[in-house]
Amino acid sequence: MSDKVQVVLIAIAWAGAVAVGGALLLRALRYRSLRQSLLVLCLTTVGAVIAATIGTAHAMFLSHHDYGVLLIVSGVVAVLMAGVSAIYARMLVASSRALTAEAREIGVETLDHRRPVGARTVRPGSSELLELSRELDAARGRLAESRAREAALETSRRELVAWVSHDLRTPLAGIRAMAEALEDGVAEDEDRYRKQIRMEVDRLAGMVDDLFELSVINAGALRLSLDRISLADLVSDTLAGADALARERGVALRGHADANVAVRADGRELSRLMSNLVVNAIRH
Repeated sequence: MSDKVQVVLIAIAWAGAVAVGGALLLRALRYRSLRQSLLVLCLTTVGAVIAATIGTAHAMFLSHHDYGVLLIVSGVVAVLMAGVSAIYARMLVASSRALTAEAREIGVETLDHRRPVGARTVRPGSSELLELSRELDAARGRLAESRAREAALETSRRELVAWVSHDLRTPLAGIRAMAEALEDGVAEDEDRYRKQIRMEVDRLAGMVDDLFELSVINAGALRLSLDRISLADLVSDTLAGADALARERGVALRGHADANVAVRADGRELSRLMSNLVVNAIRH
């Protein structure tokens, strides 16, 4: 066996012994701090090199002086690398803790106190941690979008309730006024009032059917049914629907439109709009 082969085998034996010891120590520390595991890994690597160097030097029968110098150099290198390893391990641990804090904040951030996407407290110390930080930023962005959609949906729900309440109050006020007029015997044309009450009830039934349509409006998917609408008929129907409420409030209603003038619009929606405007004017 040649000298070179012997040196290689000796180096493998010494370095392997240190590596096995380090692997066992890493296994024992697998549930401990990342800093300790990094220190053990770095020191195991340095220790394996030093052990292989000292083992081969001992087999080469170096002089006591040269062997002592080798030991001193190995000790200095070990101490130096231990310090460097400790510093780098501290940096990685700090980055890891910062990312942990970022992940913890994702679940507790509010819409008013949300850290901007991309803002980092500590710069990641490795490409893997940097990738993890980017994924956390992406998750924060998706969560922010989800919260914004949730807030928009809540706002839309409140607006929908307000719209429905407003639309329901309009015909109910007219029905109530006409019913009271019939009960008190002050209605000038009882048959007309009864017919108008039935029309308003039909409107209420239509509004109940329109609840789904309102949600469609809120979603921005409204499809209008456009037809030619006579403005004279629209004005006449609007005044008739609000007449009872106007009489109750002491308001005189007048309206006129040229019978030859027509518009292209959704008759039901336009009638609702005009009725709301006139009833609001009467009330206020």
